[in-house]
Amino acid sequence: MYIGGRWRPANGDRRIDVIAPTTEQVVAQVPAGSALDVDDAVRAARAALPGWAATPPAGRAALLGKVRELMAARRQEITATIALELGAPPAFAAAVHTGLPIAVMGSFAALAAEYPFEEKIGNSTVFHEPVGVVGAITPWNYPLHQIVAKVAPALAAGCPVVLKPAEDTPLVAQLLTEILHEAGVPAGVFNLVTGLGPVAGQALVEHPGVDLVSFTGSTAVGRQIGATAGAAVKRVALELGGKSANVILPGADLGRAVNVGLANVFANSGQTCSAWTRILVDSERYDEAVDLAVAATAKYVPGERVGPLVNAEQRHRVRGYIRRGVEEGARIVAGGPEAPEGLATGYYVRPTVFADVRPEMTIAQEEIFGPVVVLIRYEDEEDALRIANGTVYGLAGAVWGPDEETAVAFARRMDTGQVDINGGRFNPLAPFGGYKQSGVGRELGAHGLAEYLQTKSLQF
Repeated sequence: MYIGGRWRPANGDRRIDVIAPTTEQVVAQVPAGSALDVDDAVRAARAALPGWAATPPAGRAALLGKVRELMAARRQEITATIALELGAPPAFAAAVHTGLPIAVMGSFAALAAEYPFEEKIGNSTVFHEPVGVVGAITPWNYPLHQIVAKVAPALAAGCPVVLKPAEDTPLVAQLLTEILHEAGVPAGVFNLVTGLGPVAGQALVEHPGVDLVSFTGSTAVGRQIGATAGAAVKRVALELGGKSANVILPGADLGRAVNVGLANVFANSGQTCSAWTRILVDSERYDEAVDLAVAATAKYVPGERVGPLVNAEQRHRVRGYIRRGVEEGARIVAGGPEAPEGLATGYYVRPTVFADVRPEMTIAQEEIFGPVVVLIRYEDEEDALRIANGTVYGLAGAVWGPDEETAVAFARRMDTGQVDINGGRFNPLAPFGGYKQSGVGRELGAHGLAEYLQTKSLQF
């Protein structure tokens, strides 16, 4: 554990095996933290709160800037660590799992220096102050990015942090902790407790010394965290599930929309909460879209462009959804539940595409979190909008139209937090978060920083 500015043993002797998804072999062990470890970490964070909150924004910005430089210097080590514990293909691990969090850390270093922590409104001066101690609970699917997306804005805002990373991917969290220590983070401002969600995670959520809980993960767990935090009148930020729609309007570039859409899903083996797992195509071009999807999927070879899922349980879950799709009458046009050829070892699932999918089917409603895409037919634009908005989620999506104006008009009517227009690129400064059961609050950019602030107004 890293608590109070130093590495120290856990209070107990239980350990968690870290298993490489490509080989199914144990590659490391980390301590399984207890409520006692969490309590020690929260106490350290509370002791550090007054000093860190009083540190001028320029000082916090300088620290984050140094962290960004050290991350960049250890880029290859970060990439290798994520490739090992998540199983991400090295090229994707380097470009996205490493490059993106380095960019996000840099963005918050800049924001900390320029954010208006004080503003004049009429006869009032409004101060934006740290919310307090932050408990951050992060997932395994983007292990470093999700940590940085919480830790960087919290530190920029003046909040100490206790981090509980996912038990499947704790090694990159330890690596970032080394970097933070080397950058000179003051004792107690950042603390790391590895452990299981129902033990260490729950203790962190319930701890009275935690002022805000930031969680990324399943909607089911987020609902429990929200209930616990609400009972204590504690702030929460929840980034949860998704079942995003990739809507291809008549007249759009069908080939590009299908190919980019499949790349969006298959890039991280489908383990992306914002993945466009539902492709909506008008009846006139539906069959052509199916053929395009089949041809494109053949390029995504497990063990090459597509990595394994994170663990055996996740593999079993995803294969179960594929079988459920067949049982409910959907047609597999690529992939399937069987193990990929030539890969007897590793938690691999064949990239799978379903056709003849009805909007109410399980595979069109529930988050599968694997390399599975469904193609859904619509009759007209109103039907497409009904289908796109017809889930409990609202995290992301895409719209492809014959022109920007048409695509934007449709996107404005979608109940979702982010929409990419005709292939628009991901923007790490734009707010990320969802409508409905996809979460509460926003991450990234100025909106992400604001989650860790509370306001005080003085009238003159």
